[in-house]
Amino acid sequence: MSTKPHFWRWAVASVIFRLILIYFPKNLNLATRPEVSTPVTSLRRLAEGYWLRQSSMSPYAGSMYHGSPLLLSVLGPLTMKKIEGQPYHLLCSLVSVIADFISAMLIRATGLNLRMTYCERLKLLGLGKLFEISEIVPSEDIAALVYLWNPFTIATCVGFNTTPVENLFIILSLYGACIRVAPLAAFGWVIASHLSLYPTILIIPVILLLGNGPDATPRKLFLMYKKDDSSSKDRAEHNGLTEQKSFSWKPVGHFFVWVFIWTLYTLVMCGIFMRNYGGLSEMFSRTYGFILTVKDLSPNVGVLWYFFAEVFEFFRDFFLIVFHVNILFMILPLAIRLKHRPCFLAFVYMAICSMLKPYPSVGDSALYLALLALFFNELAEMQFSFFLFCGYVGVSLLSPVMHNLWIWRGTGNANFYFATGMAYACFQIVLVVESVSAMLNHDRKIRKLVAAT
Repeated sequence: MSTKPHFWRWAVASVIFRLILIYFPKNLNLATRPEVSTPVTSLRRLAEGYWLRQSSMSPYAGSMYHGSPLLLSVLGPLTMKKIEGQPYHLLCSLVSVIADFISAMLIRATGLNLRMTYCERLKLLGLGKLFEISEIVPSEDIAALVYLWNPFTIATCVGFNTTPVENLFIILSLYGACIRVAPLAAFGWVIASHLSLYPTILIIPVILLLGNGPDATPRKLFLMYKKDDSSSKDRAEHNGLTEQKSFSWKPVGHFFVWVFIWTLYTLVMCGIFMRNYGGLSEMFSRTYGFILTVKDLSPNVGVLWYFFAEVFEFFRDFFLIVFHVNILFMILPLAIRLKHRPCFLAFVYMAICSMLKPYPSVGDSALYLALLALFFNELAEMQFSFFLFCGYVGVSLLSPVMHNLWIWRGTGNANFYFATGMAYACFQIVLVVESVSAMLNHDRKIRKLVAAT
């Protein structure tokens, strides 16, 4: 309990730090950084789309805006409304600050649920003495502070883009599924998928959370665990837990009902907004079609922009299919192997999407790094942690330098900046591989201890 006051001090300090950065001239130019803002998330493009709509033109005219019409309706007025004597971006930046703080609190609540379940399972497996509960670090506080103080999160928050809002709905979906509230999980998942498409694959972790509950040790370990013959009461309690933790289809069914309701509502609202601008088909073409066809080849922290700038036009469609299907190929094997850890599976999915999506930003990394911190105790023996930390720091420092040498000074070329993107992708691959290996090793360790008791 003594850590709670310290947590709130650091949380409030992170909000104050963001508010201070908002008042810096031109927002530290972060809005123009390709690592922070992308053609899909840039609020400057959103402001352009809102201005076109105010001028009775389609917000998608001119190929500037490629986001959701609903986001345009909510944030668009804030981009035009100015407070005298205050920065022009103040209101939108305040929305990002609020979104970051709410996201951190939802991460903390989700982490608390995960940690309590983790401790409960260790006790039921008779490993409470081997894994002292008092020594289990409050990972929910660590994860929330990682999200609030991560330089990637801060840069995204003050970088005048919509990523904090998108991350909020992703976390909201996982939180709703973790506490088994189907309407909340469905709302977060539908809006997150509508805003950025790639959170669609999170439907598998959400279903596993609703059906099985929070992450825990594999259920078959409880079948291995034997109680003494004299402790019939404990055996009955154990058997009751085994039955209780069987997959429950009822909340999953409720989830799909609410997904249908929220999807229908979202499409109706978008249809009303787009009724004079080409309808839903125009929206799908300018948003999801823009993402899937990789039409904008402006530099970013990913690798697809360079690849499709160099590939022959004849092979473009083939490689588009290869890159997008590559994500789908990894969904099922990972879900089968990590079905007992749906929140960790969500982290893996988000990290893979960050590597392979056409328009990634550091805000994507901020999200999956916070999810990774939820498993601080399970991943305590993870290898190459310091190497990965130094790699992320090095790429973060070199990326702006290489971009400056290429674009502004003219002393470099595209290969300079692309090299940092390749290094960034490689570090993400190592992070995913090592974290999955560490989690599976942790489960094996518990399995051996249960077999030995």
